[in-house]
Amino acid sequence: MTERWKPAATVAAIVEREGRFLMVEEETPEGLRWNQPAGHLEPDETLLEAVQRETLEETAHELQAHGLLGIYLAPAGAGAFLRFAFVGSVGEPLDQPLEEPIQRVFWADADTLYANRHRIRSPMVLWSVNDYLLAVEQGRPWLPLDAVSFLPPGVWPQTVSVASSSALSER
Repeated sequence: MTERWKPAATVAAIVEREGRFLMVEEETPEGLRWNQPAGHLEPDETLLEAVQRETLEETAHELQAHGLLGIYLAPAGAGAFLRFAFVGSVGEPLDQPLEEPIQRVFWADADTLYANRHRIRSPMVLWSVNDYLLAVEQGRPWLPLDAVSFLPPGVWPQTVSVASSSALSER
């Protein structure tokens, strides 16, 4: 039997304020690297809960998510990642310690990030910054948060929407 390929599901927060992006510097097997607040989805956690939790743990900021920027697949054999990047805003940091292995939280503009590509943890960081800047430049809205659903185990819809049922019959 062939083993099924299963990329790891991850989330990231894309937070921009006055032209600068919220970043973390974290210890990795490759040394100190820059990343957006990001991490792995935990069991029974929605994608929105995951990005809010990761942002709080890694930056001490509470994330107010505004929409989904995009979904990024980074194939790398068994170490592949499927990353859901959310756009949001944060207030002032709370008085709490940062999660290990975060060393510091900082804000950086896109030029600084691109100039320091050697410090960036993953190409997905710069892809999402670029996509964010393009969306802003083009006036393109984020995907709404309700475009991402959490389907609890064993729960089935109770009805089919009349509007969607009639729309399907018109095709």
